[in-house]
Parts: sequence; C-alpha cells; structure tokens
Amino acid sequence: LPMFRMFDPYASHEMTIRDILSHRSGLVRGDLLWYGTGLDRTEIVRRIRYLKPTWSFRSYFGYQNLMYLTAGQLLTAVTGTGWDDFVARRLFAPLGMTATTTSTKALVGKPNVAAPHAELNDTVRTVPYRNIDNIAPAGSINSNVLDMAQWVRLHLNDGELDGKRLLSSAVVRQMQTPHTIIPLEGVTARLASEATFQSYGMGWFLQDHRGRKIVHHGGNIDGMSAMVALLPSEKAGLVILTNLNGTSLPTALMYRVFDAWLGAPAKDWSGEMHAALKPLLDQAKAQQKKVEADRVKGTSPSHALADYAGIYADPDSLYGQAEVRLEGGGLVASYGAFRGPLEHWHYDTFRGNWTDPMAGKSLLTFTLADDGKVSEVRIQGIGTFNRQPELVDTAGAVELSEADLRALVGRYRSDQPPVDLSVEFVDGYLQAVLPGQPAYRMAAQSATMFKLTGIPIVVTVEFKKEGDKVVSAELKQQGFTFNLKRQP
Repeated sequence: LPMFRMFDPYASHEMTIRDILSHRSGLVRGDLLWYGTGLDRTEIVRRIRYLKPTWSFRSYFGYQNLMYLTAGQLLTAVTGTGWDDFVARRLFAPLGMTATTTSTKALVGKPNVAAPHAELNDTVRTVPYRNIDNIAPAGSINSNVLDMAQWVRLHLNDGELDGKRLLSSAVVRQMQTPHTIIPLEGVTARLASEATFQSYGMGWFLQDHRGRKIVHHGGNIDGMSAMVALLPSEKAGLVILTNLNGTSLPTALMYRVFDAWLGAPAKDWSGEMHAALKPLLDQAKAQQKKVEADRVKGTSPSHALADYAGIYADPDSLYGQAEVRLEGGGLVASYGAFRGPLEHWHYDTFRGNWTDPMAGKSLLTFTLADDGKVSEVRIQGIGTFNRQPELVDTAGAVELSEADLRALVGRYRSDQPPVDLSVEFVDGYLQAVLPGQPAYRMAAQSATMFKLTGIPIVVTVEFKKEGDKVVSAELKQQGFTFNLKRQP
C-alpha cells in the first residue's frame, strides 16, 4: 500500500498484518476522518500518517477502525478485487448469506428492515441510516440473525461448514488466540465481573466466563447495536441485533444466555451493567449542565459576523477543512457530519446546533491574531483549525479553443534565477506545474494571459509569441517577474 504510512517511521516500517488486526498500532481512534465525511477509503488511509500516536507501538490496546480499513485496502491490493466483492464471493455466497450486504444503499426499497433509533434529549427517536461505505471493512455489513448464524457455525467448526472449507483451521485458531492484552480494570472489569482476563485476538475479543472461554465482538453505529459471541467449548454461539444506538443490552443478553446454557446461577446482568454505567452517564449530564451554567450572558462577539466567515484548515492536515459562512444574517458552519447554524454563546464562542441528529451540539471558539483579525477556530471534540487566506478572483475572462490551449503546452525555463514551469493540457484546460507545488489550473484572461487558480495570491503567466510560434512565458508573482524560455 504505497499510500499507507504511520506518523512514527518505526511503526511504518515494522507494522504487520497481525498488528493491524489486533489493535496495537499505538493510535487513538481518529474516527472523525471517516464519520460523516466525504473522504474515500484511499484518502482516509493516506491521512493516517497525520494521526499522532497516543501510546508506543505495540504497547497498549487501542481500538482502531482505521487499521481495519487499511486491512481491507491491503486485501484489494493483493487480490485485485474490491473488499465488498471479495467478501460477497468468498464468504456470503458459500455460506448462503443471501440477505447480507456491505452497504446501507442496498437496503433502499426493502420491505423488512429495522429502523435505527437513538436516545436524543431523553427520548428514543428514529434516526437516518449512517452510510459508512468509506470505512466498510471495519463494520459496514448489514445482515440478519439467520445469515449471521452461518458465520457463527463457520467459526465453531474451525472454518468449515457443510463440507466446505472457507478458512483454514490455523487461521481460525490465530483469530481466537490472544495477541493484545486488555487491562481488566475500572468499568471494563465491572462489565465483565465473571472474567479473570480479557484480550484481543484478530477480529475477536477474548475472555473467560465462569471457567469457559468466550469469543465475541460487538458493534455500534447510528441507531444500531450488535453482538456475535461464541462459547467454543460448548459448540454454542449467539447473534443479537438491536436497533438502538449505544445500548449495552446485547452484552447483558450474551451473559444471560450463556449462563442459562451452562446452568449457572441467575444473575441480574442488566442491573449490574446499569450500576456500572450510570455514574458515567450522570457525569456527562453534569458536565453539560456546567457548560450551561458557565455561559456568560450579556456579551457580544468582538467582530462583525462577516469577519468570522472563511475557510479554516487543520494545521496537521488530518481533518482537512472546516467552513464558516454568513447566511441570512447568521453564521453557518460545516465539517463532515457537523453542519448547521451557529448560535452566539459568549464572547467569541458560538454553539453549533448541528442538523444531523447524531452530531449533537458543539462549541466553536474563535481566536484573534496579534493584528486583531480572526485567525483560528477551535471546534469542541474535533480540534483547532487555522484560518486560510481568501483566494483571489481567478475566474476566466475568455474561453479558448482546445487548439489554442494545446499550442501553449510545453516546458518553460530560466537558468538565473532557476525556475521551471510545465504547462499541461488536462481535461479541457491548462494546468501549471511548478517543482514542489501542486498543479494549478490556469484561467484564461486573454489569448495569452492566464491566472493561476486555487492559490491565495495573484500569479499570472503571459505567453510571448514570435509570429505564430510561442517562444517564452512571463511568470509574475508578488512583484517578481521571471522570463522563462520555452524548451525544445
């Protein structure tokens, strides 16, 4: 994968498939790279290089959807088949999982599908399906209990089902072998009170329960929660699918069912989990009340609203750009799933009331530079974005034929000072390529004068002719003029 690189060069060099699949990359989740964004799988993997490690490589368990996307992209690179087509052909089809898909797009028009639900403002409501095609290998499969039971049977039978071997028994054993230790402490220990160890294999959580090994994995996305679990020693397994966001019910049911199977004493798993999680929920609500109480009323923004509008970019290049616009007399912000009007909170802080029901609300705090102008915005829960210079007007004033444009294509160069300009014809327009810079589209101002677009300063290129032949180009940038001779 040429686009894959870690922030830590050592981790880039030493990373193995086992590391990728056992959540020991050293990276925190970074889910806002994919959640609600328009980035495709290749670009998300490319941007992993900008995600700074939280722990040392291979030193700590850190759940990482981005690594599973990387594994899916690696599969595509090795087999030449897209991940979606590969799992459909190699797993769904031979297992008879006819109702299973890898995208919510396939659910459109189907009569018997569950509607996602989430608790919003203390009320359970339906919410839209979240399309996660761009992170699909990490968890985009949509299925039902009958199809998923086939997956369970496959793993309980060491990779073989109905006389067909789909996975080698060695692979299944490796998947169910501990590779990364998960500290069994705090809330984690309270949610697994019968366990004495917990670890991660490859694609499975592993722990003991009443003297038996449990192999399991849950999943959550907007409005949906799931649990698939195996009790290998008993050749037993279960699938629990719920259409409520972030509920612990599947885990409680897993323990309840396995206890019944083993004949263990009845235990109130629901009550025990509620007791473990309630303090965290109460703490979150208390924090929100504190935010409301700390609001300073009677203040005003330091600038006119128009001064906050602009493009803001993540200086680490991880999360790309956020935009603030002036619309209808108010400010509107957008970044990925976070889009909506801004309500003045206090001073230079605004609250984003996001239109996506799952995005909630966030505070955006603007900072001023030494010259008093707005220079950056800090978006709660995401990060700080630096304001970008406004782009100059580079709209084309004239339209030229393809023949006229192609006549200007070539390489232009000066030796003193050394400047090298390549003019190329791409998809119906000219682009300028300068060493060490991205390609800039060229907008025609006349038959021979062009402005470079997508750049916050005025840069022009004027072509010079002798008769009908283009012999040179004059490049002007910030008061400097470079005379470039056309190369043979």
